Amino acid sequence: QVHLVESGGGSVQSGGSLKLSCAGPQYGRTFNYMAWYRQAPGKEHEAVANIYTSAGRTYYADSVKGRFTISQDAKNTVHLQMNNLKPEDTAMYYCAAECLHVSFAAGTLGCRQFENWGHGILVTVSS
Repeated sequence: QVHLVESGGGSVQSGGSLKLSCAGPQYGRTFNYMAWYRQAPGKEHEAVANIYTSAGRTYYADSVKGRFTISQDAKNTVHLQMNNLKPEDTAMYYCAAECLHVSFAAGTLGCRQFENWGHGILVTVSS
């Protein structure tokens, strides 16, 4: 497992914006997919956004479409721009990288299993 460094979380009022970043190794292989997941208290782990890095194709959960944007710039580095945040977006957000099992089943956003995970970063949205 490789080390993924997440940054950018914090607290914001409803309607505000935050940008999360995730950086993997800047050497070696390039991850095929990178993604963001989240888990709110008492709720299941949820795929939020996914990017197929070689083609730049992106996939989003319905709950964030039109508000969140996943992007990549440097090697193995992705960002999640979150706009018009809502209290229900409050959760721990996790970066994931290198898809082991590609799937487009409901809720997977293109990947059923990732090899690498970050430690998580907290996003709190107050009403």
